[in-house]
Amino acid sequence: MNFKDKLLELFNDENYKPSRIENILKMLDVDYSQKGIVEDLLKDLEKDGTIYKTKNEKYALSERLDIIKGKIDATSRGFAFLIPENENIKDIFISKDNLNSAMQNDIVLVRATKKVEGKKWEGEVVKILKRANATIVGTFEKSRNFGFVIPYDRSITQDVFISKSDTMNAEDGMKVVVKITKWPEKRRSPEGKIVEILGKKDDPGVDVLSVIRSYNIPEEFPKKVIKEAENIQEKISSDEISGRTDLRHLNIVTIDGEDAKDLDDAVAVEKLDSGDYILYVSIADVSHYVKEGSELDKEALNRGCSVYFIDRVIPMLPHRLSNGICSLNPSEDRLTLTVKMKIDRNGNVVDHDIFESVIRSKERMTYTNVHKILEESDKELKERYKDLIEDFNNMKDLAKILLERRKRRGSVDFDFEEAKIIVDEKGKPVDIVKVERNIAHRIIEEFMLVANETVAEHMHWINVPFVYRVHEHPDMEKLMAFNKFIHNLGYHIKGIGGDEIHPKALQELIKQVRGKNEQRVVETLLLRSLKRARYSPEDLGHYALATQYYTHFTSPIRRYPDLIIHRIIKENIHGKLNEKRQEHYNKILNDISLKASERERAADSAEKEIEDLKKVEYMKERIGNIYKAIIANVTNYGFFVELDNTVEGLVDIDTLDDDYYHYDDETYTLVGERTNRRFSIGDVVYVKVVGANVDRREIDFVLASPEEIRNIEGA
Repeated sequence: MNFKDKLLELFNDENYKPSRIENILKMLDVDYSQKGIVEDLLKDLEKDGTIYKTKNEKYALSERLDIIKGKIDATSRGFAFLIPENENIKDIFISKDNLNSAMQNDIVLVRATKKVEGKKWEGEVVKILKRANATIVGTFEKSRNFGFVIPYDRSITQDVFISKSDTMNAEDGMKVVVKITKWPEKRRSPEGKIVEILGKKDDPGVDVLSVIRSYNIPEEFPKKVIKEAENIQEKISSDEISGRTDLRHLNIVTIDGEDAKDLDDAVAVEKLDSGDYILYVSIADVSHYVKEGSELDKEALNRGCSVYFIDRVIPMLPHRLSNGICSLNPSEDRLTLTVKMKIDRNGNVVDHDIFESVIRSKERMTYTNVHKILEESDKELKERYKDLIEDFNNMKDLAKILLERRKRRGSVDFDFEEAKIIVDEKGKPVDIVKVERNIAHRIIEEFMLVANETVAEHMHWINVPFVYRVHEHPDMEKLMAFNKFIHNLGYHIKGIGGDEIHPKALQELIKQVRGKNEQRVVETLLLRSLKRARYSPEDLGHYALATQYYTHFTSPIRRYPDLIIHRIIKENIHGKLNEKRQEHYNKILNDISLKASERERAADSAEKEIEDLKKVEYMKERIGNIYKAIIANVTNYGFFVELDNTVEGLVDIDTLDDDYYHYDDETYTLVGERTNRRFSIGDVVYVKVVGANVDRREIDFVLASPEEIRNIEGA
């Protein structure tokens, strides 16, 4: 046992009390000459938050001192929450005065101080372990001898002081990137210097660029990465094909959106005389080109995933790979990793094989055209793709079988309405349209799900290091609070009150609200009540999908976990996954899983932020317009409405001037004192746009007058 293990064993001993280093040396029976080694180990353990050094220089495990490690989740109102690293610990409320200069996303130690009855634990930041905001994006405000940068991220509530010599001659009102040179203290703002001027805030593209910089999403690839990509051949040689299973004879196709360019999955279906199906899911063999430890690999790990914005894609891999040799373009030979599954009439995978292959996609199909063929019987398209019609019908039938199987086991299938924001060449939003999910989306979704499950189960049973996509059981306290909320809407989660809730109960709830006015708010709040899916080297199961085995295998062009599991699968196929390689993967997969989960969250947040920003920008041009809306949430300061195009905004209680309104927190309703008029979740109202603040990403509505409503066509 090494010194570090001995130290941790000592600190975990129930009889251990906080001690100085001299006493620790005695307890470990370590010679005083070894003090320097022990001091270094203590510093390392203190640095990562495992132990805490008290004011009188005594050491103890942080958790035994009620000191909890986690990440700061700050709010625009100054207070924050600690999101503990240990998921079994609840979030801790931290007042503005107890943040002690900690900022958004900083990794900190918090001492839990008290628990207010019926509320969260409260705490105080006692140590900042790692600063998260080395740079901050914001708007520059210029004074004669200095300036300030007002952060774009509203959760960072302190402006950054900029001395005159560090302004880069930025003009007042410009969007800039500032590097922090001095962290904030209790009564002093952070200081910094401007390192990049993004442009004037109303210049085309500056809004999106601000978000990209805020989330540290790298746009340009380093020269050495580009050079490495350029050295990859754009044509496949006979040597590369040798030893692979040749699937070029199959009617294999890609089905994607019209504007997709990185085509990483292709499918083919055969129906047997027995009524069973053979499903081939072939995925781009990116790991053939992106070797472990290469510059391409390092950059892909750093990025974690591709990021899809309204007007651009920031890829995980250079375009030469993502849109070129790795993309399964039609009529071109491509190297792939294939899962071949035999599926019975009940949707069970009764046999499978995973192997390296070569394919040649017959067609680059779109969701729209496959839908038109299958659901609208479009004559022109049916004639154009006549050789594939039988295949599409088999795909449709198999997808329905797989969906029914998922439903039977209790898989939770959220059905959020999505919107597509149409922008012009300058990035200005010109329309917002709903995106309808059709049978073609369902085909690809079901085929990718069953492929991911099959691969995960296969790798689980051969018991080798792997990366799983896990979704743990929900926190019952959060589900109970959610159930209390929906009770006022006339719904209830069956079986709640026990130790666990089967996902089938949530599936039944979603079925009940589908098509109702309150569907979106119920589904949104339910999703927030569940834990977030993440990557993990442990096979912890996937709660929402109601399966023990799940992974991400199907998108190695745009997700790093998929890329690394392809490597593991291929090493296993070739008998190279020996003890040494397994030990290697065991060392790296946890860190990779954590980083990939973190980058995924950043990408999701950035994508959502730009969507919200563009929606506000769109509504800014429509001040005075009247819209039909549904009340999505009610608070003590007003109610939020959602328009048919998914735009959301607030009707402030102060604008309800026909009565005095009071909030009923039992029924989540605003009630008029004199008229007894009620505003409840799910109610249909007509609203007028009166404000749209792009900087705050907020839209303000008022209720439309009876005359304004009458003037709406069809109202």
